[in-house]
Formats: sequence, C-alpha cells, structure tokens
Amino acid sequence: MSNRVCIKKGLSTLTGVKFVGKQGHPNDFSMCVRSKTTSAQYVASRFRDPTFEKLMENYKNLFKVIAIQDLILANPKNPSVSIDFLSKLSQKLHLNRGATAFLRKFPHIFHIYYDPSKLKPFCRLTDAALDVSRQEAVAINASLPVVVERLVRILSMSASKVVPLRAVFKVWKELGLPDDFEDSIISANSGVFQLCDAPEANTHLLKLVGGVSSNGLRAAVEDWRVVECCKDECSVDRMEMQFSFKHGYPPGMRLSKNFKAKVKEWQRLPYVGPYEVVSEKKKSKAGMMAMEKRAVSIVHEFLSLTVEKMVEVEKISQFRKWLGIDLNIRDLFLDHPGIFYLSTKGKRHTVFLREAYERGCLIEPNPVYDARRRLLDLVVLGRRGLPAINSKLQDTSSCNEVGQEENQQRHDSLPS
Repeated sequence: MSNRVCIKKGLSTLTGVKFVGKQGHPNDFSMCVRSKTTSAQYVASRFRDPTFEKLMENYKNLFKVIAIQDLILANPKNPSVSIDFLSKLSQKLHLNRGATAFLRKFPHIFHIYYDPSKLKPFCRLTDAALDVSRQEAVAINASLPVVVERLVRILSMSASKVVPLRAVFKVWKELGLPDDFEDSIISANSGVFQLCDAPEANTHLLKLVGGVSSNGLRAAVEDWRVVECCKDECSVDRMEMQFSFKHGYPPGMRLSKNFKAKVKEWQRLPYVGPYEVVSEKKKSKAGMMAMEKRAVSIVHEFLSLTVEKMVEVEKISQFRKWLGIDLNIRDLFLDHPGIFYLSTKGKRHTVFLREAYERGCLIEPNPVYDARRRLLDLVVLGRRGLPAINSKLQDTSSCNEVGQEENQQRHDSLPS
C-alpha cells in the first residue's frame, strides 16, 4: 500500500495505469500502482458506501442549519436574525433557493415571525432547537477535563509538542471545545498549555508545557488490540495483532486476492506509534512503508479524539506538517478504505473513522454527540410531524410576512 495503492471500481484502465487482479465484474476491486492517476481521478474512482453517503446527505443540510443557528445565537439578548440579512448571505451559506425557502423546510428548528416595530420578518429558533443548543452547551461544559486531555494528546503527537492556534480554531467544534476555549481551556490550564508567538505576524502557537509527560498515553487502536486479543474468536491472526488496525468494508465491495494479500502484509508491518518519538526517517522502501503506517496511526488517533469521529480533510490538513505527515493526506485516506471512508458530499471532503460507526450512528456515543444527533434528527424530520392545518397556516403567515416586507420596500422606493 506504500506504492500508492488504489482501489478501482468497474473500470479496467485509468490514464496509463495497469490494474492487477480480476476484472469485468462491476463490484470487483483490485490493486494498482498510481503512476499517472490524478488526485481527482483517484477520488472519483473510490467505492461509494451507501450508509455514509446517506449520512452525509443529511449532514449537508445540518451544516447550513448550524451556520444559521450560530448567527441567531450570536446575539444572546435578542436571539434572532432578519430574513433580509440571511438573504444577503444566501450565496455564502449555499442556500440555493433563498433563505426563506430553506427556513421553511425545517419548521422544527426555525420559526419565522414578523416584527411590526421594525417592519421586517425575522427568524428565531424553536423551543426544541433551543433545548438542543442548551443540551450541547451543558455537555461541553461537563466534558472540559476530557477536552483538556484531547488537546494534550494532539500536542503530544507533534515532535515539537507545538501546533498553530489557527489549526485548533479550525477543529474546535470537532474536538468539543467551548467557543471561549482560549480562556476556559488554555488560560485556565496554564500549567499544561502555553501560547507563544510564531514567526509569522499575528500568528500564535499552542505549546505543551515541558513538565507535562506523554509517556503514559496509549493510542485508541491499542485498546482495540487488547479487546480483540481477549476474544475467543479473534478476527485477526494473533501474530499480526501487534501492529494491525481494524478493517471493515461495505456490503458489495468485492476485494481481489491481490488486495487481501497486500492488506495482510501491511497489517504485519512494524511502525512507530503516534505518541512515540521517531529517531530518524529512513529512505529505504521498508522505512517509507513504516512512515506511511505511522501516518495512518496518527490520523486514526486524531479521528478517535473527535466528538463525531469525522472531520473535513481541509481541516485536518492544517496539522499535517506539525504531526510529521509527509504524504498527501487525502490520498492516505483513499489508500486505506477499510480504515477510513472519504465522502465528497456537500462541496466538502469529509473523512470518517469507519470502525466507529454502525448503520450511520456512533457505536460508542458521547453526550456532545447525543445533543448534535438530536439536531440532526430534527433536520431529517423536515416538515414531517406537523399538523396539516398548522403547517398551512405557517406557510401562509410566512408568505404574508415576506410579502409585507416586499410591499414596504416598493413603497419606500417610490418618489415622494
């Protein structure tokens, strides 16, 4: 898998690349050496997992809902936002049919009302959505010690014990950090974390204080190995277990014998764990393969530390240099489809830790995930569950409010 192993579906050739293994069956997958394949072609040729694709289809709307929710909650004294303001942001928020049409799709989350004093329609959160927001805030505050450990672990995977603060800002929601984490986490734990200036202007680095030891840290995959070894029917050969990772493939994904042999060989390959220090990078073939496996272990551990065991590729790429990953991180996910799943839904590349999910849900949920899942359930609910009469009344009311706004704008534009 170090020679840019790629998975191929239903094609026999791909721009000068020769495929090895069985061909002809639409679900047969075989190994190939990526000599002239572009990254975009590699992404396009990946096997689609219907469970994760369906989940991401729902997340597409959830991300937009969260963006609007954050705008509403930005003003705690009057948690609302005008429809006019949201309409101006429609393109930025990817609201293709406009703000009003999008808000009406989710009446369990948003309530549109008309403010007679301002002569404008506004939007606020429903009681159900506010309850979910409070639940998430309570869960985050209750998990502050866990959040501190997550940051310590991420810093411990860096050889210099340093990461840029801007990179942490990119993943603060994924790590379950409170929105004031600079004060409530970093400043409140000055014996653990330290902010220092970076060579670049207006840039800060987050550093792990020298006295904090990372010797006792154990990667999540090692916990899986312990549990797996204790099982009577172990799925992995015990000789391979010392360096192996859990692999899983979706139904319908047929693997060639060559692919299975390569995975088996890769599982036995020794490597340096994410919290261990690398003495020097060997340029031999075996050394390069071991460094690639170390990179897999680092991103595996990073995903294990996130609340939902998923993150955007662009966000985790911010840590690549600081965690000592010299490979294209997106290709790394595609090279190991049994460990990770990459989705391109919603104009973003999102990677999931495959082993953490079953039927589109986390196997081991946490309180913050439970709150966010409630919001996702409201998104999936859409307009269902509303009485037909109330639904029609709300549509009529919303149309009247927007119509009043348009009439007022026309009246204001007339010459006096």
